[in-house]
Amino acid sequence: MDYSVLVDVYERIESTTKRLEMTELLIGLLKKTPPQIIDKVIYLTQGRLYPEYVGIELGIAEKLAIRAIAMASGSSMDAVENELKKIGDIGLAAESILAKRKVKSILDFFGAAGGGKKLTVEEVYSTLDRIARTTGEGSQDTKITLLAGLLSHASPKEAKYILRTVTGRLRLGVADMTILDALAIAFCGGKDARPLVERAYNLSSDLGIVAKVVVEEGIEGLKNFKVTVGRPIRPMLAERLTSAQEILAKLGGKCVAEYKYDGERIQAHKSGSNVMLFSRRLENITHHYPDACDIIRNNIKAEEAIVEAECVAIDPDTGEMRPFQELMHRRRKYGIEQAMKEYPVSLFFFDCLYVDGVDLTVEPYPKRREVLSKILIEGDRATMAKYKLVDDVEELEQFFEEAVSDGCEGLVCKSLTQDSIYQAGARGWLWIKFKRSYQSKLVEPIDVTVVGAFWGKGKRAGKYGELLCAVYDPDSDMFRTVCKVGSGFTDEDLEKIPETLKPYVMDHKHPRVDSRMKADVWFSPEVVIEIIGDEITLSPLHTAGLGAIKKDAGLAIRFPRFTGRWRFDKKPEDSTTVKELLEMYKLQLKKIEA
Repeated sequence: MDYSVLVDVYERIESTTKRLEMTELLIGLLKKTPPQIIDKVIYLTQGRLYPEYVGIELGIAEKLAIRAIAMASGSSMDAVENELKKIGDIGLAAESILAKRKVKSILDFFGAAGGGKKLTVEEVYSTLDRIARTTGEGSQDTKITLLAGLLSHASPKEAKYILRTVTGRLRLGVADMTILDALAIAFCGGKDARPLVERAYNLSSDLGIVAKVVVEEGIEGLKNFKVTVGRPIRPMLAERLTSAQEILAKLGGKCVAEYKYDGERIQAHKSGSNVMLFSRRLENITHHYPDACDIIRNNIKAEEAIVEAECVAIDPDTGEMRPFQELMHRRRKYGIEQAMKEYPVSLFFFDCLYVDGVDLTVEPYPKRREVLSKILIEGDRATMAKYKLVDDVEELEQFFEEAVSDGCEGLVCKSLTQDSIYQAGARGWLWIKFKRSYQSKLVEPIDVTVVGAFWGKGKRAGKYGELLCAVYDPDSDMFRTVCKVGSGFTDEDLEKIPETLKPYVMDHKHPRVDSRMKADVWFSPEVVIEIIGDEITLSPLHTAGLGAIKKDAGLAIRFPRFTGRWRFDKKPEDSTTVKELLEMYKLQLKKIEA
């Protein structure tokens, strides 16, 4: 399959902001893709080579990309750098430079690919794969040479997308949910099959393997899709209510209430002595927590298992829990051994998804907890999450206060019914967060996704003065704006924000962002931050809950402030939802009226 086929579709996707049109373009692309490479086409369309959890990155920084463009085109590095400064997009700069290249080809890494033969998807993918896997001494030069060889055989348009891919800036605006729709329509007879396709994705977090199964085995393959150790299951999420009475009413009068610890949620996969840890964003974080791996290895008595736990930093002298921000010192590439001594962790286990060939995601919560208790050997650093079976409002409120006084964020209340299965990748009423109540003022922080920025003035001239933030609308898979945040940032924050957000800069509003405001700089929705505010108000400027309370008005956070917490452990889809915000607003009104 010619790589130019992908490029033509990418250009058309880039030129539309209509999701239905994007889906139609993807359907057309998938139907013409040979089955043996459909996984590769999916990954490339996502701007990667493997599912995110594999953690293999191309490792091509902008400077290295400039060297490769210069080598492939016969131009000087200064000429490439000047073009990049003028255009501001590495892909467009490569397209422009290679359109006027001085030599046809410098390197010939593809044998018969030279002499005018078109690049294929397989050749592009295999070369990028070699680049990603090249490590050690001299690896930078090898990466540059491989990339230059690829570019020397690429058309200018192909070079544009190759460069955007290797530098992590493809950003076509195609969401995972759009790809799932396209797979269902292209190969399963229509959107009625979408739940089956989505279930396979939720159990594997791998769109490529789902596409392979769909193409090769059809509907039956999806029905028989299995949980696999090593492929993270997309986490089940909780809804939120603010009173014990509402929670018990929603859960049928009784529930299990568990401590909601102030740590990092991990999904641990054990196969023999091999252990892998995944974050709630499905990143492979095994490297950061060798002590947690030892705990899983020694305290989970099953040959194969997938369990969930909260990883919490503890004081090595007292054993007391430390706050989340201290745990984040463990998220580093180097100095792991020292960090492990300074910020040791304990694991509080709360769910069991798979044990020795048995898929427990289809079992009710009480059964999963029973299995967990049988395979966990409790110790100083490994315990079940503290819990209580409650059927009384006062008892639930007392347990909540106990959790808060013990240093937790609150409780997660869980259904005990027969249908309380593990809803992978879904947010539902089987789990309900019980956190500090919302008074007339918003006293509970919320998580928002950064989608834009505005340039500062005065002391902030030349820096981002405010960030445009959004909450998530799962019904439409969109991010709807809720506030501009300019307060709460330290001088150090203001210095690092542009660098942190640089990989996500776009020259137009992302198709999944709904905004009535025009930001000075747009970002793809990737980075989550925690904010607090005075109250939730109605606003004609923001689109969160637009029209739900009042015609032509959305919800906004009044006097929002950054709490200092970058939620790199959360995916943008884990942001506070529009529905949650509406519930908070309604409760706020009740309290004011009372």
